[in-house]
Amino acid sequence: MTSALPVGDAYPYLRAASAGIRHHTRTLTAHAQSTATPADRPHLDVLHAHLTALHQLLNRLADSTRAPHPAAGRHLTTAHTRLFQAAAAVHDAFHLMPVADEAPTDTECHPERLPEGPPVLTICQRHLAAVHVVRRKTTPSDLNTPLHGHTTHCSQ
Repeated sequence: MTSALPVGDAYPYLRAASAGIRHHTRTLTAHAQSTATPADRPHLDVLHAHLTALHQLLNRLADSTRAPHPAAGRHLTTAHTRLFQAAAAVHDAFHLMPVADEAPTDTECHPERLPEGPPVLTICQRHLAAVHVVRRKTTPSDLNTPLHGHTTHCSQ
């Protein structure tokens, strides 16, 4: 798929992140044909980090777009909400995954060992920060509304 818009070098990191996701998807697709390996907790943690970073980006884009282009701002706000829903689903899946066998037998929390706290809590800290932003900007009914009435402006 090619873009009709000039690309230039305006967003190199965003393009690199998208390329990384495409590469990862191709790798998983290629491996799925030979041996299907389910996602694990570290994989879901990294995916959640990516989704919450996109969530923050869409939040800022929606805020800056809303005043000059209200209709576009509303669509970006909807995308922001839907992205939070995706991150919430990945967060829930993370907690349903079994803990790896190589996990230490010491189950006590030792946050002094890592500056960001225990690894299992980093996804929760990140998710709580996203929840804080979402609760300031959306209503519970917005979070529970299914995506409907979506119109596309692309030719089929």
